[in-house]
Amino acid sequence: MAEIKVPELAESITEGTIAQWVKKVGDRVEKGEFIVELETDKVNAEIISEEAGVLTQILAAEGDTVLVGQVIAVVEAGEGAAPAPAAQEATPAPAAPAVEAPKAPATPAPVVETTSNERVVASPAARKLAREKGIDLAAVSPVDPQGRVRVQDVAAHGTAPVAAPVAAQTGGPVVFAPAAETDRVTIEKMSRRRQTIAKRLLEVKQSTAMLTTFNEIDMTNVMALRKRKLEQFVKDNDIKLGFMSFFTKAVVAALKKYPYVNAQIVGDEIHLNNFFDIGIAVSTEEGLVVPVVRDANSKNFAEIEKSIAELAGKARDKKLGLNDMAGGSFTITNGGVFGSLMSTPIMNGTQAGILGMHSIVQRPVAINGEVQIRPMMYVALSYDHRIIDGKDSVGFLKTVKEYIENPEDLLLNS
Repeated sequence: MAEIKVPELAESITEGTIAQWVKKVGDRVEKGEFIVELETDKVNAEIISEEAGVLTQILAAEGDTVLVGQVIAVVEAGEGAAPAPAAQEATPAPAAPAVEAPKAPATPAPVVETTSNERVVASPAARKLAREKGIDLAAVSPVDPQGRVRVQDVAAHGTAPVAAPVAAQTGGPVVFAPAAETDRVTIEKMSRRRQTIAKRLLEVKQSTAMLTTFNEIDMTNVMALRKRKLEQFVKDNDIKLGFMSFFTKAVVAALKKYPYVNAQIVGDEIHLNNFFDIGIAVSTEEGLVVPVVRDANSKNFAEIEKSIAELAGKARDKKLGLNDMAGGSFTITNGGVFGSLMSTPIMNGTQAGILGMHSIVQRPVAINGEVQIRPMMYVALSYDHRIIDGKDSVGFLKTVKEYIENPEDLLLNS
C-alpha cells in the first residue's frame, strides 16, 4: 500500500487546495502517473503516485484545503476494480500536521444532517461550508445521483438570504449582512491565488514608502527600427521582435547606472543585487503572475524574446514552477496591452522598483519648436522611497527613455 501525501514544494508553502482529481477510486495508476492537481499560493502542482496499483481511497475532495505531509489518497497493489461507493471517494480525511502526517484514517461515514425535518446525506466538508455560509442543506441540489451533498454543491448554491439590518442596543453602527446571490448579484469564491495576490499587494502598500514618477517616450525610432529588422529577425531566430526585449535591455542598462533601484531592504540592511533577473508580469485567467527572465544582462534580443514567450506560455498553461518566479530583482509590467494609458503599478514583493509600460498613442508633441504627431507612450516607475531618492528614480526613468528613443545605443550597450 502506498500513501499519496502532499509534498513539500517550497519553504514558504505549507498548504494547498485540491484543484482536480484526474483519477477516481478504482482506477489503475502507474508509477509516476499524475493523479491530482494541487493549487498553492504560487503555482499549480501535479502530484504523482510513487507506486503502481489501484487508487482505493481518496481522502480529500476537490476544493478542500490540505497541509504539506497530509495523506490525501491511498494506492494499493492490484489491476483495477469497480469504483468504491461515492461516500468513500469524496469524504476528506482529518487535517494532518504539516511536518509529520499520521497514517491514513479509516474513511468516515457520510454525515447525516437534519434540516427542515429532512435527513440529508452530506460530506463533512459540505456540512462545514454550509454552516459557515448559513445554508440549509435540504435546499441544496446535489449533483451526485445518489443524493449525497458535496462541498461543490454547497459552493454552487450560494449564500443564505439577506438578514435584516441589525443595530446594536448600545447605539452602535448598523451592521448589514452580505447580499445573497440573485439575478442581480453573482457571488464567486476567491481562488487561493487571487487571495494571495490581494494579500501581498496590500502588504507592499503597507510596508513600503511607495512613490511613483512618470515620463513619456517617443516611440518613433524604436518602431522604425523594429519594422526594418522584423523580417530578418524572424528568419534568423524563429521568433518575433517585440518591444519587451528593448525595454528589458533599457532597464538593465538603467539598473547598472542606478544600482539602488536594483536593491531591496532586508531588516536594517540594504542588499544591492549584482544580478539582473527581470520579472515580466503576465496576465492569466487566475490573475497576474511574474515569471523571471534570468541574467537578462547576458542575453541578446532573441534570447530575451524566447525566454518571455516560453514563460508566458507556461503561465497560460499553468505549468510555471516555483523556480520560474522566485528571486527577481526588478519587474516590468505592460498595461498597454489592455489599453491602459497611464497607471501606478504596485511593486512586486520585496523589490524596490517596478516599471509600468502603457499604450502607444498618436499625440501632438513639440519637436524642435514645431508641433508633430508622434507615437507616444507614458511610462511609470513605482519605487520604495526608503532606499531610492527622487534623483535616482527620475534619472532611472530618464535613462530608460533615452535608450528607447535611441535604440541603436542598446546594441552598443549589450
